[in-house]
Amino acid sequence: MSEPRTYQGSCHCGAVRYEVTMAPPTKAFACNCSICSRNGWLLAFVPATSFRLLGGDDALTDYQFGKRRTHHKFCHTCGVRSFSHGAGHDGTEMVAINLRCVADLDATALPVETFDGASL
Repeated sequence: MSEPRTYQGSCHCGAVRYEVTMAPPTKAFACNCSICSRNGWLLAFVPATSFRLLGGDDALTDYQFGKRRTHHKFCHTCGVRSFSHGAGHDGTEMVAINLRCVADLDATALPVETFDGASL
């Protein structure tokens, strides 16, 4: 496995900015839940301790649906959902990174595996 590195991510307008430390992704996850599939997210999941919001907390709007386990954050200026967060199966706080919003990373070049978020 490759050494972790720190990536920068943002929404489209740049109001929401973050950094995430993770190994270079070897695959992306396409979640089949009703919101992720409609938005075309390609995801990587990291522990919340590997994520740091650099700016834009005041620009974020929180959207929850269904069982309300996941906070789908989006920029209220440009509407882009660059990350979401919630507890994993074991209760660990996790962040789902929209790899399409990460600088210097071509998410479309990664093999895609389906994540069954519709059943959660």
